[in-house]
Amino acid sequence: NGNSDDVVNRVMKGLCDLAVILEPHNAEGVESVPVYQEPWVAMIPKGHPLYSETNEPINPNELLPYDLLIPSRESRQGEIHGWFSDPQSMPIIRGRVAHMMNAYELSKNGVGIAIYPESISSLVRDREVCIRQINHPDAKAFYALIWKKDRALSHTAEAFIEFIKKNKEGVQ
Repeated sequence: NGNSDDVVNRVMKGLCDLAVILEPHNAEGVESVPVYQEPWVAMIPKGHPLYSETNEPINPNELLPYDLLIPSRESRQGEIHGWFSDPQSMPIIRGRVAHMMNAYELSKNGVGIAIYPESISSLVRDREVCIRQINHPDAKAFYALIWKKDRALSHTAEAFIEFIKKNKEGVQ
């Protein structure tokens, strides 16, 4: 568990054979295969002007005047900035948060709107926050299974990689 850079580092050091990370990665010596994609969402606390009982999608520019909480990985900031139509109007990044549970708690307590992949919605157990998909064609999170090149893997790890490769066409 950790941001993609931390997880890639563990794979490269041999601390784990396989890992699933959020793309992109730029690690030399790593093999990968895509496994899943999901939309990015805004987690908005109850009482906020953008809170919606119906959870309809939100356009990125609607987020501009508000504090945002985004994932801690450096490349995420550039990716998120790309969703806004006017390069002169950039979002207010209130904080960078490594773990989605922390992003959920901070958003729920009114610190800012958390911008995370849709799987963060699994944390929502009440109406204290709403989840609204980001309405932008590039607002998709892509996941990949990775392993270290030229490293002997266990039979189980090899079989799992082959299973993923054979079944990745059905992955969305």
